[in-house]
Amino acid sequence: MPASESTTPRPAAAHATRMLEFLHALGGLNDPALIEKARWCLLDSLGCGLLGAMQPWGRIVGSEAMAEASQGPCTVLGQSTTVAPSQAALCNGTAMHGFELDDLLSAALIHPGAVIVPAALATAEAVDASGMQLLRGIVAGYEATERISLALGTDPSNRGFHKTSVVGPVAAAIAAGVIMGLEFRQLQWAVGLACSCSSGIKNFAAGGGAGMIKRLHAGRAAEAGTKMAILAHRGFTAPLGALDGKFGLLQAFSGDTARAERLDEGLGTHWALTDVWVKAYPICGWIQGVVQLLLALRAQHGFDPASVEHITVATSSFAVKYNGNTEIEDTMDAQYSIPYCAAVALTGDPLDPKEYAPERIRSPQRQAISRKVELTADPLADKVYPRHFSCRVSLRLTDGRTMTARTLDAHGTPEDPSTPPERIQKFSRLAQLSTLDIDAAAVISSVEKLASGISSRELTASLRLQA
Repeated sequence: MPASESTTPRPAAAHATRMLEFLHALGGLNDPALIEKARWCLLDSLGCGLLGAMQPWGRIVGSEAMAEASQGPCTVLGQSTTVAPSQAALCNGTAMHGFELDDLLSAALIHPGAVIVPAALATAEAVDASGMQLLRGIVAGYEATERISLALGTDPSNRGFHKTSVVGPVAAAIAAGVIMGLEFRQLQWAVGLACSCSSGIKNFAAGGGAGMIKRLHAGRAAEAGTKMAILAHRGFTAPLGALDGKFGLLQAFSGDTARAERLDEGLGTHWALTDVWVKAYPICGWIQGVVQLLLALRAQHGFDPASVEHITVATSSFAVKYNGNTEIEDTMDAQYSIPYCAAVALTGDPLDPKEYAPERIRSPQRQAISRKVELTADPLADKVYPRHFSCRVSLRLTDGRTMTARTLDAHGTPEDPSTPPERIQKFSRLAQLSTLDIDAAAVISSVEKLASGISSRELTASLRLQA
């Protein structure tokens, strides 16, 4: 019986136990629709990772892994040398989260793919799991990500925690554990261990030079989850109530606002994979709709950016508070700034990662347009947040003309999903932009065949550079 139908509340830790029992059983999942969704999420994350591996932060983490390389069979994007599973998860997670293009679960306020996919890929390669088992692990990891994040609620985010790196280690451990075929008690230990690895603050969103740290949050979460699953398999024990028991993850990060019942509510009736948002632009999710609307107005009316006198962006109070920075010092600042991204939408191509490079963010034209942007809290956006990232934009031109547009859901969200051709085009474009010597068509073909009996190592072989 779903938790929502239960007549008596479950005791502490029972919600987590029931969720883990359900996720553990996904090791035998045979649902073609869910497997297909997992396949698309995998391809999207790989495209993000190929581009991210060649960014400065991806290169630094990859070089460090090569310098400390321990023996292992696992592929690091952008490298020819293989490493231990946790090192591969660290590098690939950092790369996949490396340019604000990785997917989202909007209501859960979290990035699943950049944590789950690198942990699952490294684990599957380490144990030579089948392609189907890799995809099953991804299904389990996404499901865990959304459920744990919803149980935590919005309070951790409001207080400055980055939920991707709080939830990530636990969900990654579950994905890895399903792929490894851990016994149920071992999976509980992996979760208990991973709960003590949760961390990550959002100081990067404060403006004034964000640095590279956010990119590392997903990598560290994937690394921790992978390592904890391996330790649990070796017999390293942990508390069984570390998720929703006394002093557990939910209590420690959310206190009285935690909703443990969300862990097992409606198991099997609604899947996290149906809530995935595939990003179009390499910017914060809160800004996707703003850019989409401005591009549409620009295309429809063909005005000169110099004729824009004032721009009003009405969005959620959260975005007004955290995404209004106009002091742009580095790429992360640019990707998190509504004023800067609005300027890009009016003067350039927001799809192009180069638009957020240091030489572009200092453009006098863009700085001038950024200063014309006014952010206001929109009642509708606040009402539907975080399930929807509603926004409204209004432009006033020097000739007196005004134009307005609104969206409830940006393109790529479940309400306005990306099409399969768009997803393939995104992967191919990112693979090309990476400049890596990778056969994009071969990667796409390998991902397509994962449910048909091939080994996960056939996929990773297509991703590895030749020595």
